[in-house]
Amino acid sequence: MTSNQSNELSGFRMPAEWEPHEAVWLGWPHNASDWPGKIAAIHFVYAEIVRRIAESETVRILVNDERHEAKARTILKNCGVDLQMIEFFRMPTDRGWTRDFGPIFVKNDSETAIAGFKFNAWAKYDDHKLDSRIAEKIAKRLKKPYFPIKYNDKPFVLEGGAIDVNGKGSLITTEECLLDQEIQVRNPGLSKNEIEQVLADSLGATNVLWLNKGIAGDDTHGHVDDLCRFVNAKTVVLCRETNSKNANYRLLQENHERLAGFRLENGAKIQTAFLPMPEPLYYRGQRLPASYANFLITNSCVLVPTFNDPNDRVALGILADLFPKRKVIGIHAVDLVWGLGTLHCLSQQQPA
Repeated sequence: MTSNQSNELSGFRMPAEWEPHEAVWLGWPHNASDWPGKIAAIHFVYAEIVRRIAESETVRILVNDERHEAKARTILKNCGVDLQMIEFFRMPTDRGWTRDFGPIFVKNDSETAIAGFKFNAWAKYDDHKLDSRIAEKIAKRLKKPYFPIKYNDKPFVLEGGAIDVNGKGSLITTEECLLDQEIQVRNPGLSKNEIEQVLADSLGATNVLWLNKGIAGDDTHGHVDDLCRFVNAKTVVLCRETNSKNANYRLLQENHERLAGFRLENGAKIQTAFLPMPEPLYYRGQRLPASYANFLITNSCVLVPTFNDPNDRVALGILADLFPKRKVIGIHAVDLVWGLGTLHCLSQQQPA
């Protein structure tokens, strides 16, 4: 039993997010059910995200059609965005969570390609037929090689938010997301070893680090990008909750204990920094996955979700120390997180 990628993607790896980008991909929002009663406000948050990314790289935006593009252009222009840095791609989507259905780029010494994972809407929603075709469409448009990722001839399901890499061979994920065989099942029947084989063959991830569970309120059932992120090849930043009555307290403690025992691909110990958690946010009685770990690294800055919380300033300061060569900028995300995701969930980088 083997992964189908061993030869095709030999020599390719998934670069770390801080490595140089050619562009960042976003999907212009249109599905009002993602942000009940908030979709108008979301357009202006997006404009601010685009404006900041466009300071140092191209922003490639998915739109449904000419009308959708015209609306996006108007809002971006009104918000002072440099439209020369924006490229629109008319490719209809179901929703806007580009990290998860968008292309996962890999590269070798001579070219970039797209690792074609299957998207099944977090094994939870039905509206994903359009989203599931986006990565392959982008590969065709960009004239990039596209490698469908399979195991035993079955498409392998993976979302971009489920993993984070240091670009050297180490990848961090959670058991709750990738190993679950009961609630939100991505790859039925596959063992930890088999999943690790696919990640090694498709992304060059020879050292998979398994945390336990994601944060409370996480609709994806354990995405790591709300929890723990690489900030350089040797260091991760992990969320920490200090209130022992908070639902996140125990699970974040356990993830810290696991991290302490992990080693990098070269055998070195992982350096760990800590991000605070904001106070719990609720909407219609539902706990929302508000987390400072859902930041996006661009060529010149780090965009960090903020939540009108005293810990906003603390989190921005910690990340400013961890990214001394980039501007660290807070993006108001109280409206965004109604959609159960923020900056990282909405974006996907394309390496230079």
